[in-house]
Amino acid sequence: MTRASTPEDGRDHLTGHERAAPMRPGPTGPLRGVRVIDLTRAVSGPFCTMILADLGAEVIKVEPPSGDLPRFSGPFTKDDTTRGIGGLFGSINRNKLGIVLDLTTPADRERLLRLTDTADVLVENYRAGVMERWGLQYEALHERNPGLVYASIRGFGDPRTGRSPYVDWPAYDIVAQAMGGLISMTGPSEGETVRVGPTIGDLYPATLSAIGILAAVIHARATGEGQMVDVAMVDSIVSLCETAVYRYSYTGAVSRPTGNGHPQLVPFDVYPTKDGECAIAAPTDNHWKLLCEAMGRPELVDDERTRTNGDRVANARLVQSAVRRWAAERTTGEIVGELGGRVPVGPVNDAADLFADPHLRARDMLVAVDQPAGARPVVLPNCPIRFTATPSGVYRRSPLLGEHTAEVLARLDADAGAADSGLRNPPPETVRDDGP
Repeated sequence: MTRASTPEDGRDHLTGHERAAPMRPGPTGPLRGVRVIDLTRAVSGPFCTMILADLGAEVIKVEPPSGDLPRFSGPFTKDDTTRGIGGLFGSINRNKLGIVLDLTTPADRERLLRLTDTADVLVENYRAGVMERWGLQYEALHERNPGLVYASIRGFGDPRTGRSPYVDWPAYDIVAQAMGGLISMTGPSEGETVRVGPTIGDLYPATLSAIGILAAVIHARATGEGQMVDVAMVDSIVSLCETAVYRYSYTGAVSRPTGNGHPQLVPFDVYPTKDGECAIAAPTDNHWKLLCEAMGRPELVDDERTRTNGDRVANARLVQSAVRRWAAERTTGEIVGELGGRVPVGPVNDAADLFADPHLRARDMLVAVDQPAGARPVVLPNCPIRFTATPSGVYRRSPLLGEHTAEVLARLDADAGAADSGLRNPPPETVRDDGP
């Protein structure tokens, strides 16, 4: 496959924005008109609210005066002189308005209460008990705004839906992956476990929370009844490891690492090539026949040791040896060219390869996002949820710390004045969007 240039190629800096899709001019997703108050920090909460913002919701991110943890931790581009939007923060806080409130002070807690009075959703991922100490717990907000959907993401959940013995424990991605069973079944071989590369212990509960929020919003709009949506990071990973759960229940077998292979499907693996690695999956009889023909081994189609998937599982060493030998004599591009469209196949892409991938370009899955103070654009993954009538996407960079505080609070005051005068507030989707 064609590899994108990297700093090791002798070039000054890889940007990639010239090959990425442009930002959308404004919010066009199906959640326009939904207002979300975002009290989240770090990764899981911001990723959840990012999904909602990508789908068109107005998300108001509330930060303390010191800012969210990843905001200043980098990385930064070479020409970024403000250094106010680190890479992780910029990636998962796009499409949001940013305000600063010091919730340790009564005045700012009152401002937040006024904001939640106008909101459809509030999302937070503090440890259990923090919101209670501020008087901002679910019950207090629900009393003021009965239709509010209140969502929390915590390591071990909220006591309101089931009290865990670990309710007071802090948790990060690696803890969720470990306690949820994911690490125990991931690795190159039995006895060598590894954490999954992406922070799936954060991202999967964030995604489930977004689904739960949308379900609760539908219920609230139909009945006027808001409710709490509670997602525990560890619970989410347990649900992701459903294979290990049912396998143990059915057979008593404990799932262990199997490398890139599959214990019930053969061939189904990543194979070294002359210039990289390639994923090949041919567990069905038809795909196996096509693969055998491509490998020049038609006799394996009717061989009693390899005729069916069950036969191939029983004789995995024979099958894997044949496929590995064939793949090692060819480049990844040659294998993809031979099998593409016939047998499930794909190159093992690294980050540089993604910038040259024709599928991602055709689908506009990489988007160039403008940055403040004249810094060059950075490239982020686009929203993968697509609609024919209400397109999702990235239309605003992540905010600088407190960038929209004055605007949001002024609008709040104006809405309150209009309400006191008996005037109807304009729906959120009619508010003019001035971009980043």
